Amino acid sequence: MVAAQSWGAMNKFTLVAVPLFIFMAMILEGSGAAKSLYEMMYLWFGPVPGGLAIGTVVICAIFSAMCGISGAAVVTMGTIALPSMLEKKYDKFMAVGCINSGGGWGILIPPSVIMILYSLISGESVGRLFAGGVMPGLMLLVLVSTYILIKCLLKPKAGPPLPKEARGNWGRKIKALKAVLLPLVIVFMVLGSIIFGVATPTEAAALGVLGALISAAVYRQLTWELIKESCLRTFRLTGMIMWILFGAYCFAAAYHGMGAARFVEHLMHFIPGGPWGAIIFIQAVIFLLAMVMDPAGIMMICVPVFLPIVKAHGFDPLWFGILFVINMEIGYMTPPFGFNLFYLKGIVPKSISMTDIYRSVIPFTIVESTGLALVMIFPKIATWLPDLMF
Repeated sequence: MVAAQSWGAMNKFTLVAVPLFIFMAMILEGSGAAKSLYEMMYLWFGPVPGGLAIGTVVICAIFSAMCGISGAAVVTMGTIALPSMLEKKYDKFMAVGCINSGGGWGILIPPSVIMILYSLISGESVGRLFAGGVMPGLMLLVLVSTYILIKCLLKPKAGPPLPKEARGNWGRKIKALKAVLLPLVIVFMVLGSIIFGVATPTEAAALGVLGALISAAVYRQLTWELIKESCLRTFRLTGMIMWILFGAYCFAAAYHGMGAARFVEHLMHFIPGGPWGAIIFIQAVIFLLAMVMDPAGIMMICVPVFLPIVKAHGFDPLWFGILFVINMEIGYMTPPFGFNLFYLKGIVPKSISMTDIYRSVIPFTIVESTGLALVMIFPKIATWLPDLMF
């Protein structure tokens, strides 16, 4: 069974997109595109209370639309935006929390490696999943930006606006807008090619790699050292994901073969609240698991168990997939073992402790959990765009 299931997984063409999207993220991380983006956001958002933090989450969203993993945006913005915000007397909890929150959107805003894995395990269309992540991702961007703005209006010391002498003139602002051109081209190459049916998600990932290489060349960062390091990091991360995926296929085959799916489905009838009670219970379980496990491992355990229950209750598996990914994204930022927490700990100054990082995520976790609840209550947030496009 192990050999058959692993061979079946290896023969899936969609799987080729995983190392390509990871490689694309690694190249973009060292390309210098984020530095130019931050300069643009600094000039345009700086005069607004909390503007640097809002600009940081906007860049995180743009970075998420260029690559399919979480760590790239966290590490990049942690090294570029965090020192700038601390220098401008931003509250350390605000500065660290906004990077932690925005960095996790890499697995929600398409393209997304986690969505590809969900597609392979569940049988859902990758293109529909990618489309389904767009509106929830933009909604979370608006919610987090609104929270930052309100917090900084009520408590100006949390994110003071830039002084007039540091804001730059209109000529400099207009010139800085060219930093958005390359990212927009990469986003169009990846998502546009999928949306307009020009390329499959796998072929679009290859286009994204091409765009990332061009971006690195434009910013004069394209070196053999960058390519070598990106290849090695891609190899390590892809190797880990592949073993988890093989395990997921074997687990799902054994799980269904033993009739466990019917057994768990029967047990879920005893949860109060009917179908919605079952969905809320499932989300609570996933949320707790996300605090201590990696998303791919949670997917291996939970998707084969919970997806049949979701279908049996008549819910849309695509909608459930988006809820699942949002929950995973929140898991990236929640203690004790959220990945983003440790990415940040490796780059923050010594004055910021692990306790400070833990405390910084609390309000952002509440805001993003509110977004998760809105997608649960209004499924069209996730399903409207896929239904329109496909």
